[in-house]
Amino acid sequence: MSQSLPPVLTEVAYQDGRYVTFGRPEPGAPQTLYRVADGALAAAFTGTDGSADAVRAAVTEGAETVVVPAGDPAVRPRVPLLPEASGAALLSGFMGTHKKKWGGASQPEGEFTPPKWFFKGFGDWARLPGEPLTVPAAPIALIEEPEVALVYVNDADGTPHYAGYTFGNDLCDIGLHRKDPGYNPYCKLCDTALAPWLFLGAPPRSATGRVTIVRDGATAWEGTFDCGGDALYFRVRDMAEHLFSFPAVRRPGLVNYVLLGADEASFHDGFRIADGDRVGIDVKSHGVSFENTVRYVSPAPAAVVPAS
Repeated sequence: MSQSLPPVLTEVAYQDGRYVTFGRPEPGAPQTLYRVADGALAAAFTGTDGSADAVRAAVTEGAETVVVPAGDPAVRPRVPLLPEASGAALLSGFMGTHKKKWGGASQPEGEFTPPKWFFKGFGDWARLPGEPLTVPAAPIALIEEPEVALVYVNDADGTPHYAGYTFGNDLCDIGLHRKDPGYNPYCKLCDTALAPWLFLGAPPRSATGRVTIVRDGATAWEGTFDCGGDALYFRVRDMAEHLFSFPAVRRPGLVNYVLLGADEASFHDGFRIADGDRVGIDVKSHGVSFENTVRYVSPAPAAVVPAS
């Protein structure tokens, strides 16, 4: 981690409450947790200038504080800013954003043709590190996609406020997409992992790391990636401005998780992800690593359609 990184905030569940902790504790060091009500952290971003200092002050002032020992199993991470109400957050993203897919070029200044966009699901569909990523029973060809995920919170008027960024693995069935691009909505019906650490700063210009896929206890494939802004053909600000020009994503109180697109991955190297493979994402530039096991889910019995 040669670059200077912004402060980190993590939301966790502890016993019967919801808490926030700042920074990452040293190994063996205790953690200080600040209790927050559902929506209180979102209000800290919409009701202040959104800076790390202002958010920290809003969250910690007068809050119930708990100090827990390192590794306390009762402390469980949460997806950053995820509301309790189902359907109050959306997970979506952009496709074909990397320069590699545009001959290494960047979009000229003053020009903007928006990239393709996809809807992945509600925010509470996102999985945390360690949880299985489920996919349909017979995918054509899966691909892991390490990506930057921007997090936005809409205020009571529907104005989006940028909160920060984290990282995710947007697992999808690229084989289905390549069979027919019109099938892309089906292709995206695979689980996505989001890391629980929210970086309170501008989207990263550089975010580099390594993917390792383990099968039957041995490394089956590994490779590098770069998902930072400098690796993208499109400018992040242009993509965000275009997305939030649509009223549907500006509903009051809505939280948006926006994936910025992925580098080439194991699929492009001829590798095929199988049921039970463990996919590890190590964002070395940010000291973030997480892994999830891919699980094929057998289809449910077909619904019976009444005769007309």
